[in-house]
Amino acid sequence: MCLICDRINMIKDNKNPWFVKELETGYVVIGDNQHFKGYTLFLYKEHKTELFQLEHSVKMRFLEEMSIVAEAVAKAFGAEKMNYELLGNGDTHLHWHLFPRVSGDLENYGNNGKGPVWWYPMEKMFSAENRPSDEELTEMKSRLATELEKLLF
Repeated sequence: MCLICDRINMIKDNKNPWFVKELETGYVVIGDNQHFKGYTLFLYKEHKTELFQLEHSVKMRFLEEMSIVAEAVAKAFGAEKMNYELLGNGDTHLHWHLFPRVSGDLENYGNNGKGPVWWYPMEKMFSAENRPSDEELTEMKSRLATELEKLLF
């Protein structure tokens, strides 16, 4: 089974502590690791691997909702710029990685601390020190949910 499907099943069973909100086409979840504060994922509800596999109207709605989630992330976490990734080489289930970016978040990596998120060392990005505490996670989820509510209603 796929990791994303497992995470979605945890949401359905009310056992996913990272879950923020269900939208029409997907689920909003805070990322497990938070070097880029506010890193969020938007998981497509069904197991599909490519955007072109979706019916046009569903694809347009998925893209629109992703954009709404990105705007909410930017507002909730003070992003200067948003980075968007839909890769699927590791987990082949459609899902967006939404990275709120701020000056200096790459430290001394890249071009004067500027560049894509993958320039930051993976062992540092995914280290245990970048996992939010229960209190931090609750606060992050609340901030993001508040911004989503403002944009969706």
